Amino acid sequence: MTTTKSRLGQALASGRLALTAECFPPRGSGNGAVKRLSSFLPPNLDAVVVADNPGESRGSALACAALLAGEGRPSVLSMVTRDRNRIALESDALGAAALGVEAILCLSGDHQSLGACPQAAGVYDIDSIQFTQALKRMMREGSLPEAPIGAAAHPYQQPAELGLLRLRKKIAAGAGFLLTQAVFDLAGFVQWMDAVRAAGFDKQVAIIASVLPLTSVEQAKDLDRRRTYGPVTASIVARLSGAADPAKEGMAIAVEMAGQLKAIPGVRGIHILSGGCEGSAATVIERAGLA
Repeated sequence: MTTTKSRLGQALASGRLALTAECFPPRGSGNGAVKRLSSFLPPNLDAVVVADNPGESRGSALACAALLAGEGRPSVLSMVTRDRNRIALESDALGAAALGVEAILCLSGDHQSLGACPQAAGVYDIDSIQFTQALKRMMREGSLPEAPIGAAAHPYQQPAELGLLRLRKKIAAGAGFLLTQAVFDLAGFVQWMDAVRAAGFDKQVAIIASVLPLTSVEQAKDLDRRRTYGPVTASIVARLSGAADPAKEGMAIAVEMAGQLKAIPGVRGIHILSGGCEGSAATVIERAGLA
């Protein structure tokens, strides 16, 4: 499933709940910004997943992941095929391995029209599944050391049969772990996991469920409208609307969700999406009893 040489691989091989968290590369050019970023992240993470230009141009994800690795942080480099052709993707993967990055998360990336730079041209030379295949080929040939390869899972994709077909393709391509989109609709996620287990996918790949602490009613409604992560339920919107401090309530919801997700059969880990607020991971882990 995954190599045991990495901390994430060891966690998944041991059968214990894996803990990962997202971080956004700093916009600054100095390595001091990455050191400050590292100080916000809890020490008990099995991996820090470095986002690759999420919605806007930021610092280099590769440089950030390498600097975090230098700080002793096990890092996973997200790589989106939106911005690079296959030559650049493979080159950066080799560079990441040389710089101590432990794993790669293969993503197609949101279309540039949805971000802060809609005038940019998308590359999309290959998609995330083809990129996963390319990395596995490089590992078989020996040009790239064995390392976990991750992919995204969309529990609320419709039709559901198409989503399961894409999962099958990602597993066949060589994905060893899957990070889900943020879960706000627990009933829908349970239904999806039932289908995942029925297909036997939970025995072939590690499912890591994601939570996102919401900060406002507006954010919840925008995510639901755009379906960036899937439906945000009316009950969650109501809780945020009635709260004196929506951000505090959003954190409470994320903590509750993490506690419920870890108990679902087939869920192998919890991933905390930060949205750029990296300190939230420590709060979720502590309050949800994940450590």
